[in-house]
Amino acid sequence: MQAASVLHRRSVLKGAGLLVAGMTSQSVKAAPVSGGHLKVAGAVGSASETLDPARQSMATDYIRGHLFYDGLISLDDRLNPHFALAEALDSNDFLTWQIRLRRNVQFHDGTALTADDVVFSLRRHQDPGVGSQQYALARTMQSVRAVSPVLVEIVLDAPNSDFPAILGISNFAIVKAGTTDFKVPNGTGPFRCQEFTPGIRTVAVRNSEFWGERPYLESVELIAIPDEMARHNALMSGDVDLIATVNPRLVQMLKQGGFGIVESPVGTYTDLSIRLDQRYGRSPDFVEGIKFLLNREQIRHSVFLGFSRVGNDQPIPPESPYFNHQLPQRSYDPDKAQFLLKRSGFLGETIPLVCSPAALASVDIAVVLQYAASQIGQKMAVHRVPADGYWTQYWMKAPLGFGNINPRPAPSLTFELGFASTSPWNESRWRNSHFDSLLRDAKSTRDNSRKRQLYWDMQELVSSGSGVCIPNFTNSLDAYAPHVCGLRPSQAGQLMGYDFARSVWLNENRGKKV
Repeated sequence: MQAASVLHRRSVLKGAGLLVAGMTSQSVKAAPVSGGHLKVAGAVGSASETLDPARQSMATDYIRGHLFYDGLISLDDRLNPHFALAEALDSNDFLTWQIRLRRNVQFHDGTALTADDVVFSLRRHQDPGVGSQQYALARTMQSVRAVSPVLVEIVLDAPNSDFPAILGISNFAIVKAGTTDFKVPNGTGPFRCQEFTPGIRTVAVRNSEFWGERPYLESVELIAIPDEMARHNALMSGDVDLIATVNPRLVQMLKQGGFGIVESPVGTYTDLSIRLDQRYGRSPDFVEGIKFLLNREQIRHSVFLGFSRVGNDQPIPPESPYFNHQLPQRSYDPDKAQFLLKRSGFLGETIPLVCSPAALASVDIAVVLQYAASQIGQKMAVHRVPADGYWTQYWMKAPLGFGNINPRPAPSLTFELGFASTSPWNESRWRNSHFDSLLRDAKSTRDNSRKRQLYWDMQELVSSGSGVCIPNFTNSLDAYAPHVCGLRPSQAGQLMGYDFARSVWLNENRGKKV
């Protein structure tokens, strides 16, 4: 692959703009081959799937987003921002940003990309009627205006040194100005949409007019197979070439069958959220007792079979340069848990626990927690609900329920989206004004050492005070047939951060045609 531009976050510290550097491609064993049809099976499908990038909320949506659209910024395997539709971003104060667009970029309908398209795309996130997943972040953009056909100015409501990373979130992909109908996607991405049936099938074909380095694949077919064994059997039988969300228990079987496994240490986590504004969560003793009842090592070994890293009830993963390695690790302590739960007054009561296959491994984690609770006299009723509709009907609504959070490209985003007092995704409804103040300071400081200390302090506040319990950070597992080449680990999430189709090729064109 051709070398790409990289935006180093440290480059904006002097306020003189963003430094551009090269990224070395990873060496591969065989020369890439152009052509072929790749069939991919995801783990979750739903009739609510969408081609509107603003409303994407599940893995299959994100894959389609990367197939058909581009953002101003893209994120690499380490979540570093790169130029995409933007060829320059500059700011002297982290408050006002100037964005210069690439020239000669076309939408799939042949029209040229202009600043008006960028202004329309970003502003529509601020309309509550759109239902954007990034409404909260979009509201921080006080002004978005076209200065010229290739220049956009964005003024934020407060300084944010991580703004380039925000623009790399796939929901902020650029659509053509005036678009209201997303039945057929009209993006600038490397593939065009040939077929889309929500929850069933998507077929994408290579965009011959793509502005960047064109993908090797001629076409990609995406289907959803929620049943684990059916998904794995589809790979082993040759019905699909690539699958996401591999069951750790099947890794060795797949390897013995000649299939490849890509393991990525990502910042994704499945968390147990205790609503602090509801009955059980109003007791700090209850919340702390549940945290001591989580057997993190057992979850790592029995649920994830070692394909995870132990968490500490704060959302920054160990591979992050801002991870607080001095924060004391909370361990499994049933005696302390029993003491706290008894003092809370809920020890003899049956606690409802809502889980779903939609939240990765939450059903198994719930069973582990239920067993640990039974050993100290705490009853728990595990309510397993269907994956379809879980995120709209149950997530953040139950007194105790599970979430599944994807990695963010910067700690400030992780904290702002999930833990700030004003965040709509604040799963436990935790409110802490000191935390909010630290977050504002971290986003505006030019001193990276100070920023690290601020993030360390925030991790400590979240771990001790929030109702979010994070037992493990998962390792993403994908599996592929022997003729699939070019896959590599990514901290951005499964299937190379959902962007595999730009890099993968099929050895000897063994893929099937549409």
